[in-house]
Amino acid sequence: MRKIPRTMSTQHPDNVTIPFFAGGTSFQGEDEIKEAYYVFSHLLCDEQMWDCEGKEVDEFVVKKLLTRYDNFFKDHQIGKDVFITLRVPNPVVERSEAKILLETLESAPRSYDTASLFYGDNNTPPIFEVILPMTTNVESMNRIYYYYRNFVVGKQNKRCFENDITIREWIGEFKPETIEVIPLFEDIPYMLTADTIVEGYLRDKTVPYQRIFVGRSDPALNYGMLPAILVVKIVLQRLHLLQEKIKIPIYPILGLGSNPFRGNLTPFSIDECLKEYPSVQTFTIQSAFKYDNDEGLARNAIEKINFHQRAAPPLIDEERALSITEKLASAYREQIKELAPLINEIARFIPRRRMRKLHIGLFGYSRNVEGVTLPRVISFCASLYSIGLPPELLGLHQLTREDFDFLNDVYPFFQEDISLAASFYNKDVIKLISPKIAKDIEKVLGMIQYTENLLHSEYTSQIIQALLFKKEDTLIENIIAAGKIRRFLG
Repeated sequence: MRKIPRTMSTQHPDNVTIPFFAGGTSFQGEDEIKEAYYVFSHLLCDEQMWDCEGKEVDEFVVKKLLTRYDNFFKDHQIGKDVFITLRVPNPVVERSEAKILLETLESAPRSYDTASLFYGDNNTPPIFEVILPMTTNVESMNRIYYYYRNFVVGKQNKRCFENDITIREWIGEFKPETIEVIPLFEDIPYMLTADTIVEGYLRDKTVPYQRIFVGRSDPALNYGMLPAILVVKIVLQRLHLLQEKIKIPIYPILGLGSNPFRGNLTPFSIDECLKEYPSVQTFTIQSAFKYDNDEGLARNAIEKINFHQRAAPPLIDEERALSITEKLASAYREQIKELAPLINEIARFIPRRRMRKLHIGLFGYSRNVEGVTLPRVISFCASLYSIGLPPELLGLHQLTREDFDFLNDVYPFFQEDISLAASFYNKDVIKLISPKIAKDIEKVLGMIQYTENLLHSEYTSQIIQALLFKKEDTLIENIIAAGKIRRFLG
């Protein structure tokens, strides 16, 4: 049985602080090679997710790691002890990047050859899994699985012309023989059919297990924080039931960021996240977790996850949860339609921490979602936090006392998470928003107990003033200062 990673380092650019090994104010391609080594050797992560967007460094990551850090990787074998997992473009939604998918799949056998030379005669492929974002059906998964098997590996038995030697005899053997597809579900309608899609995908395959990636950030961007959390809990419950039904182990990956809106996974909230999502096998360790906290704290927290034992997910009343989800999502979207111009204005000043092109959020792909266009979720969160309006508070004014009782049962840390977010609220933001939204937010704040972070409010007040009087010269400076207090950018 392969080791199934517990912690997956990702390239999400939600950090304020730039790590010591980066060459400038944002990550360049070569910095990400250093990062992969750093998270394995210093932070003790099991896995690095690698976003494939067509740069040369993407395709040669295994070769560069083994060449530059040979002493470390001799004792920590890629594909056995530590893992590089490729996130490929989805051709259905990333048309301009579609052919990069094919180039990425072709790189797996090349990485295998590199690792075989480095480690000697071995049968452990360094890359054997790919993550497919925005999965919506079985066919999209099967295309990758069968393209790799039939066209990447399958071509080795063909000949360039009649009576010639086979491509395998000419070029060498192609391994691994198959590539495993990890579906990433990021939109609520497809999240709620994840178990059905995965069951259909596995129907004609013999596999020892299946990993499934469940997004948290994009569902929150599209529907609000609470709807995203409730749906994630439903998905985890259904995946557990699927595992019992088909007798194949299911290992969920959950994408959690550092702020409550995107998951509230920080070195200070490990125990809460492990209790909140006990059935999750792999937790994402995003950039703010890695670089906006003391290295020792981050490493100890990662080790705690690595050695923690999984358990069954808590039961959730799906009908009740979906009723609340629908109500809150509608309220959230009404507010977002009004706030979108303000969010987009501020987003222009949010510093970029990765030059690499990461996938845009679902609002970006679906520009007709209630007529709203928004930035990616990290810039979205950073924009709202920077004016003292935590996005966690949006849509919650529709909650009833009965809803609170239900949430306290199925989401035990709801009050703590909302109170943490509310500590970054600045009442001066009413100068930028409508009286109706201000009233809705005040209603939410009246339901909870929180203590305002006065230093954070000092910076966000300056940002609010700069926006009101069109004095943009200090915006970025104050956005960064406020982010350092929060320990995340967005």
